[in-house]
Amino acid sequence: MTARTTALKSSTPKTPAKQPRAQSNRRESIACRTKRADSIVAKLAHAYPGAACSLNFTSPFELIVATILSAQCTDKRVNLVTPPLFFRWPTPAAMAAANPKELEVAIHSTGFFRAKAKNIRGCCQALVERHGGEVPQQLEDLIRLPGVGRKTANVVLGCAFGMATGVVVDTHVGRIARRLGLTQHESAVSAERDLMRVLPESQWIAFSHRLIEHGRSVCQSRTPDCAGCFLADLCPRKGLASARKTVDHK
Repeated sequence: MTARTTALKSSTPKTPAKQPRAQSNRRESIACRTKRADSIVAKLAHAYPGAACSLNFTSPFELIVATILSAQCTDKRVNLVTPPLFFRWPTPAAMAAANPKELEVAIHSTGFFRAKAKNIRGCCQALVERHGGEVPQQLEDLIRLPGVGRKTANVVLGCAFGMATGVVVDTHVGRIARRLGLTQHESAVSAERDLMRVLPESQWIAFSHRLIEHGRSVCQSRTPDCAGCFLADLCPRKGLASARKTVDHK
């Protein structure tokens, strides 16, 4: 049994019942996808050696709040909001006691501010009541906090504590992983399961940061630069993109 298989069994997310089998899984063996994933990992590492979390934080507490705020919002916007936010409420205890309306005003520009304010206060209250105001380092404890799912938990454990418990699947990672044929699943949980199966555990943290950088600079949602992409020779999308371009030019 390989190291990545052992890690997968201990860390893989539970998959909802009746998930459809990915088409690429039927056409391409795990061994082939793993070999291609290794090549993708190597090229991403060469292109983005310094890729890291783009949310600014100085503590696990700040990162967990920033990650909650980043839902349906750019990291750039979150980074503008968090300095005054943490200056006013610098600890979980202070934020747990924040006036809900004042907190909503402080985070208004990040969108969905009412739900986010409720989750942030609930999360901070749980940190104080269950964990003495400290952010826990166990995945199971983190996902029990209000507003914290697997993605947020993986971000906090990976970026704040250097613990590889899974692969962060945000919109960039999910989109590009599907284009690269590493998963066919729209569900972040199922996509994470597929990525954990083909990626070495040592790359689980860095892979997401690098794929996010690639999504922002090259493989964008609406206008991916397939012609200028250094992963084109490993990407099943290349042929589809070329065919569309040929049709468009006729």
